[in-house]
Order: sequence, then structure tokens, then C-alpha cells
Amino acid sequence: MTIKESTSIRVRFNETDPLGIVWHGNYISYFEEGREDFGRKHGLSYLDVQKNGYITPVVESSSKHLLPLTYGDVAVIETTFVNSVSAKIIFNYKIFNPKGQVACTGKTIQVFVDNKGTLALNFPDFFEEWRRKNGLLKE
Repeated sequence: MTIKESTSIRVRFNETDPLGIVWHGNYISYFEEGREDFGRKHGLSYLDVQKNGYITPVVESSSKHLLPLTYGDVAVIETTFVNSVSAKIIFNYKIFNPKGQVACTGKTIQVFVDNKGTLALNFPDFFEEWRRKNGLLKE
């Protein structure tokens, strides 16, 4: 089973470079916007995780830039949860330009760190319950 969420954003002037296109580093912020929207809609926001005694720092991110976005464009971020056997949260991203073409793809990996600063080597109970509730665990 795949869980996806689509989020629309409008490119702001301050996100563009002197060439008039979105500066490549801003795509990571767009990934975060998609991830947070996914989390709010599916009960996995940073605040939800924090209520359960954890934080989930990003430990890896990558992006591939295919087509430019420009000031004023309304883009769509498609955020897809990747079910993993390791104690981490993986998201894949596709950002579509106003014509529906893929402008950028990417990936982030987050880990679970408890409120004492200890890296979790196994999925926290709340996350296992979230996966079960969303049909991501094979019983």
C-alpha cells in the first residue's frame, strides 16, 4: 500500500535567483512543506511525533532538478511515504510545474530520536501503531 499526499505551493519572489528561477536549495524547503502537509493530514506531523516523546531529524536528503520553476508558478508537491523495515521514515517527492511536468524529484530520510537524545534502533510503539492503522504492517 502507498500513502501519498499532494500539496500546492506558489513560488515566492524571494525563492528565485538572479536568473528568475527557483534557487536549487529551496526545493528542500518544498519537500518539508509537502512532508508537513502529509503529516497533518495523516496524523504524523512533527507535533504528533513530539507528543509521543520523539523527534525525527532529517539525516539524508537528495534532489534531482529536471525543469525550472519561476516566480508565481503554482507547483504541486507529491509526497509519498515509503514503508521501510528499518527504524526510519522515508519520503519520496515529485514536484510538478503548472503544466503538470515533473520539475524536481527527491528523497528524505529521517530517524527517531527520543527526548533523551538516544537514537531509536527499533520503531517506536506509536509509529508501529500508525503503520498498523494505515495498513502498512503485515500481520
